[in-house]
Amino acid sequence: MPTQTIEITPDIIAKHNVTMSEYGEIKKILGREPNLTELGIFSVMWSEHCSYKNSKNVLKLLPKEGKRILVKAGEENAGVVDIGDGYVIAFKIESHNHPSAIEPFQGAATGVGGILRDIFTMGARPIACMDSLRFGKIDSAPGSDAAHTKHLLTGVVAGIAHYGNCMGIPTIGGEVYFDESYEGNPLVNAFALGLAKKEEIVKAKAEGIGNAVLYLGAATGRDGMGGASFASKDLTEESQKDRPAVQVGDPFLQKLLLEAVLELLKTDCVVGIQDMGAAGLTCSTCETASRGNTGIEIDVAQVPQRETGMVPYEIMLSESQERMLVIIKKGREHEAKRIFEKWDLHAEEIGKVTGDGMMRVKENGVTVSEIPAKRLADDAPVYVREEKEPEYLKKAQSFDPKTLFSKTGDLNAALLKLLDSPTIASKEWVYEQYDHMVRTNTTVLPGSDASVIRIKGTNKSVAISVDCNSTYCYLDPYEGGKIAVAEAARNVACSGAEPLSVTNCLNFGNPHNPEIFWQLKKSIEGMRDACLMFDTPVSGGNVSLYNQNPKGAIDPTPTIGMVGLIEGRDPVTSFFKKEGDVIILLGKTKEELGGSEFLKTLFNVKSGLPPRLDLKEAKKLNDLLIALAKKGFLKSAHDCAEGGLAVALAESCISNRGREIGAVVNVTTDHLSNEAFLFSESQSRVVISVDPANLKAVEELIKPNIQYEIIGKVGGDRLQINKLIEAPVAVLSHAWRNAIKRRMEVATA
Repeated sequence: MPTQTIEITPDIIAKHNVTMSEYGEIKKILGREPNLTELGIFSVMWSEHCSYKNSKNVLKLLPKEGKRILVKAGEENAGVVDIGDGYVIAFKIESHNHPSAIEPFQGAATGVGGILRDIFTMGARPIACMDSLRFGKIDSAPGSDAAHTKHLLTGVVAGIAHYGNCMGIPTIGGEVYFDESYEGNPLVNAFALGLAKKEEIVKAKAEGIGNAVLYLGAATGRDGMGGASFASKDLTEESQKDRPAVQVGDPFLQKLLLEAVLELLKTDCVVGIQDMGAAGLTCSTCETASRGNTGIEIDVAQVPQRETGMVPYEIMLSESQERMLVIIKKGREHEAKRIFEKWDLHAEEIGKVTGDGMMRVKENGVTVSEIPAKRLADDAPVYVREEKEPEYLKKAQSFDPKTLFSKTGDLNAALLKLLDSPTIASKEWVYEQYDHMVRTNTTVLPGSDASVIRIKGTNKSVAISVDCNSTYCYLDPYEGGKIAVAEAARNVACSGAEPLSVTNCLNFGNPHNPEIFWQLKKSIEGMRDACLMFDTPVSGGNVSLYNQNPKGAIDPTPTIGMVGLIEGRDPVTSFFKKEGDVIILLGKTKEELGGSEFLKTLFNVKSGLPPRLDLKEAKKLNDLLIALAKKGFLKSAHDCAEGGLAVALAESCISNRGREIGAVVNVTTDHLSNEAFLFSESQSRVVISVDPANLKAVEELIKPNIQYEIIGKVGGDRLQINKLIEAPVAVLSHAWRNAIKRRMEVATA
């Protein structure tokens, strides 16, 4: 090893986000002091973002096995699920939160780019994107920074639209929430799904001693330096100085990379392939070697570079976008190079697979770093953090919403205010910036409970929902984790799809805080119990910790991406279709307003005990919805979620643009308060509409399974609910459809 020119001091160690204890372990592994390049390599690979050192123990609680799971969580770049007839889907959700807080356009754009590479690295062609976004409030209020939040929202949405639209991959839906806990620390969780034949799936392993290691795609620059470490620490007022840790994306180049990689994978010369994502060249080399139980040797002088004077430390830690590493059978390198030359891309041989288990980095033949690959990739320290129930919880849960009912006022006005709430309101301002129809396979557009994309040439469609109510998780992390999975599954079932599998993005604050680690563990326990009940194992995902700024941590947000399968029938949408159709409420409404949008929107109160979820009832409801869809009985199905029954009925009337239709409803209130009857967020409830000619057959299916009530009929130009709500559909539609647009236009006026 060459003599290191920079002394490794405690200050340098701390700047690399490495503890002195971890530094001691690094010295044991190496049998010596690391040089600066090696310290940088360890710092990114042992960051939370890459190693999950604070979360690995609790992630073991999640179920990962299932009859359809072909590639499970933690094994590869993305999970893979068998959908039958030789087809598989590869899908995953990941975060790009910190980069989006600093540079929203590029942060979000490169988040999309990274998740797409995870998909086509598996040999699957990406066919759909979705996103789950969280921002602070966009209404000006004392102590809030609405102008900055609007800047973040504008940049993030533009970045997502830019990357997906340019690549010609439809962004078919998602969710957007607004809450003060996300102010300054937005969440940008990007989901992608790809399609392949079972035999086309490729693994990320470096096998075969002497096989060539090829660098594919864009040249390496200094953008994204230390991005994995940046994502593994709190945001502070100094974080703007970390702008170099935000990558810069080029979707047009990635489109070429996509086509070149998929063409290359159709040959038999590829042994393994991996995206250069978090930790860039470092991660892709040591992880492929570790998975293959081999070693790997590269020379950074052979790496294409777009900036002069780059040193090994920079090349190994750069997170420049649109790059991949591929292991090619010895003697077949020319085939890969020929394909990449056709697409006008780099395909440079930078090294080889070795048999000594080392990740060896050279510069012009001189060794500058030598680390055991498996120790680097798999043996980061794993911590069991202290956990403690938060101090705020008992007081928050004991709050009685009824104490506010005297201030509710007119219920029609309350409904309009909820429909105008950005969290509930139509997200058209967002998704109209996305091309959700490119490739013409999107059969259920953004705005329904789940989005649906067909598998062209088959009778199959895939339904996708991303979901999480973070307020529930804040007030009861276990129940909130259960509900996040249950609502995502219910959304998919409302489309008529059988839920198959989950990918998750676990967004939490600093795990060194015992209260936050308790939130993380309890949320995962809730997710586990729900996944087991629905038989939806976790096929992959991402942990994003340290989501907090000087004002405090975000609300715990375990975002769930749920995929479901529809075969041999059209999907169901959420809006009413035809005058005279019968409206049925499935499930029971309870006096459950804790943590509701009603409390947050009307009274600015985020307290109370959130709804309780009976998992057996939730499973029975999902099975019933799928059975009704298979019989062709469902004209519409819409989940009762934020805003309760009144909002669900209003959305069923108004969410089909240009074809809004009213409804007359009379519901048994069972001694409920008016507020709970209309706005309770009790779980496992769905509003369906059916043709009156099928009513008897529908009831025969429902009766043995679920409590239900026939509550009214579709028709007219007004929504009437008992004698409490009576409002023109046009008024409801205007409030709901223009809420975000109106606020954002004020920002740019």
